[in-house]
Amino acid sequence: MSRPVRFILNELPMDSCLPPGTVVLDFLRRDRRLTGTKEGCREGDCGACAVLLGALSGGGDGAVSYRAVNSCLLPLGDVEGKHLVSIEGLNPPRHVGDAPEQVSLTPVQQKLVDHGAIQCGFCTPGFVISLTGYLLGRYPWSYREAVEAVAGNICRCTGYASIKRAIADLVDQLGAAVQSRLGGSPDDRERSHLQALVDLGVVPQYFLAIPDRLRSLDVPPGGQDQGAGRTVVAGGTDLFVQRPQQLVEEPLSFLSGAARLRQVRVQEERLYLGAGITMEEVRRIPELEERLPGLVEALPLVASLPIRNRATLGGNIVNASPIGDLTVMLLALGATLGLNRDGSIREVPLERFFKGYKQLDLKAGERLEWIAVPLEEGSFSFEKVSRRRHLDIASVNSAAWIRVQGGHIEAVRLAAGGVAPVPLFLARSSACLAGRGLTDELLEQALDLAQEEISPISDVRGSERYKRLLLRQLLLAHFQKLVSQQMHGEVWV
Repeated sequence: MSRPVRFILNELPMDSCLPPGTVVLDFLRRDRRLTGTKEGCREGDCGACAVLLGALSGGGDGAVSYRAVNSCLLPLGDVEGKHLVSIEGLNPPRHVGDAPEQVSLTPVQQKLVDHGAIQCGFCTPGFVISLTGYLLGRYPWSYREAVEAVAGNICRCTGYASIKRAIADLVDQLGAAVQSRLGGSPDDRERSHLQALVDLGVVPQYFLAIPDRLRSLDVPPGGQDQGAGRTVVAGGTDLFVQRPQQLVEEPLSFLSGAARLRQVRVQEERLYLGAGITMEEVRRIPELEERLPGLVEALPLVASLPIRNRATLGGNIVNASPIGDLTVMLLALGATLGLNRDGSIREVPLERFFKGYKQLDLKAGERLEWIAVPLEEGSFSFEKVSRRRHLDIASVNSAAWIRVQGGHIEAVRLAAGGVAPVPLFLARSSACLAGRGLTDELLEQALDLAQEEISPISDVRGSERYKRLLLRQLLLAHFQKLVSQQMHGEVWV
């Protein structure tokens, strides 16, 4: 039997003996009777069950970093040593003598009320949590980023216009109030940021004591149960959709406590990314923002912020989905994997890692340790077609990396998803274009080779013929975006 999972729930210390695979949504509603967190889709798609998860940042300043996550996909074992905040934790009851006072609304809640952004109210706790997580996360704020922070929250009543008005008002008025309270140095700004949010009623007073309380928890390093023979959980955003009931009964090993899997370093013109880095953390890596802005801009197409806050780089690769957005991007970037077995690293190019549907070049005892991305001069593009543009599984997706020199395509890497049993590197199409000047005839040849390389099937996301046409159009979109000066518009546009 696993030892108790130790953490802080709102203001209270917790030692839970529930199985570590129990999702936090069930823990809150069934075990703790905190029903403000709503049960909706159980797939991380609606945001009704959103909670805040706070962890010590490890930066030496003693701060706690808070992220909005979906509790329906969050295993209890991964909450160990952290601060879990449900909607009830933002409005703790106050007492005068023995009588409870009326609970006051936070500024986030009040703005939603003021702008008529609440109707049935089922989705409202999730919106409040997501917006509060955004306000806690970084400053200065922007309307665009605040709206993106609630992109994973569905409201079936309002039509969203009133919610957007509430967000605009919130960011404008609260931003000015916080600005007047911030300190000078980065450390001072971090502390005064939280103090300002407490002073303004965004979060309760007890948040100020959480860093010291988390440090005082008696939690072994490395997280819950790292022994052999256990099901490995990274972000769990796909695993807990596929088989949540079975995972309650299985012994689990959580990777979120492995610091080595979250390291980032640059060495010999390669950017090494730990396999445990989340998708949202990838967006904040300076080297990627500077050298590959197209990749950073594409990540919001992949998933909502609560999913990006949990889903890991390594999990996306090892999951081996034929339409994994991030995997297709990394294929086009020429990524290499570092596979660790007892401290010995074996390097495998990503395009050779996938042997068949859900079959990997992963030997017994090996785990994905890092992903190395070449920091080469070039331009990157990502495209996908899905029923919804954002936050949906693609029918077909595609990525391209191209370096042009003197009017010639010096190097090119093309990749596609949804057109084969594996995320596919289009080796023949890429080789056809490399080192040559782009002509109509050459482009047509490359597009024809791509059709020979793929093997799509008809399914709920489209027919084989439809997917073949989609890939052709997506590849054309890459070239139009990256090397339009070499293309004849009257032929291809």
